[in-house]
Amino acid sequence: MRIHSPSIRGPLFMVTATCSYVINDTFMKLATEGLPPYEVLFLRGVTAFIWSIPLVLALGYGRDLPKLFDPRVLGRNLLELFGVLCFIVALTNMPIADATALGQVTPLLVLVGSAVLFRERIGAVRLALILLGFLGALLVAQPTMEGISIYAVLAFANAAFVAARDLAGRRVMAHIPGMIVAVSAVIVVLVGAGAAHLATEVWVMPSLRHMLLLAGSGFFLIFGHFFIFMAYRVGPTDVVAPFYYCFTVWAVISGFAVFGHLPNLTAATGILLVVASGLLIVMLDRRGRRPTVVA
Repeated sequence: MRIHSPSIRGPLFMVTATCSYVINDTFMKLATEGLPPYEVLFLRGVTAFIWSIPLVLALGYGRDLPKLFDPRVLGRNLLELFGVLCFIVALTNMPIADATALGQVTPLLVLVGSAVLFRERIGAVRLALILLGFLGALLVAQPTMEGISIYAVLAFANAAFVAARDLAGRRVMAHIPGMIVAVSAVIVVLVGAGAAHLATEVWVMPSLRHMLLLAGSGFFLIFGHFFIFMAYRVGPTDVVAPFYYCFTVWAVISGFAVFGHLPNLTAATGILLVVASGLLIVMLDRRGRRPTVVA
């Protein structure tokens, strides 16, 4: 006998997705030393696409390849493209703490959107815990909000597009595999980043180091796309969305492990608040739901 609990699987998928995205971003940030940002996005897309082909075939999804271009899948992934194009410009031109802090609005927007579009009830206790997680993320990011400008607007636009992407993903038909949706996202962003590069940048020949970093970035990007889509497919929005804040926690770990930046007491307090709010939401959800028992 085994127990299927969406309230556990959804958060676990979201934690895995945020970890994969941060590893991807770490490699990409290292690769931007010497390469234009849209060129980095384009080359990362190329390597991710190369990784994805044998993975899709190994999983037996060869017959599902035409679903890469399903209108709902493409709609979701166009929102992904708009978000990442906004984010890379904002990140290049404003403090990373500010861009990160504005990005933490995403779970709140997802919950508001799910309440409006899908008539999902949030509840006062869950909303309070979500706001607690938001406060924790702000403590970790510690934004200075220097130089408020169009770039801050772009960072917020990224959060809005990401929230819209996750809501649009809820409308993708259940028979379309999550890996197909992830590969479609890679293709759409690859094409869009390539067009943006040709329109605004001059090609710079990447070194072997750049290509190795982008190969690693592309590998983890695939899993980030896959697990964030699956998180919202298998779990309730009000339980899954707050775990998006784990993005900030993983970023602190990356900053220490790769760049040697230790979190201060304020950031450590924020991490505890993020973790505590997520655990309390899962505990609250498990009390309100009966797990499905399968013989």
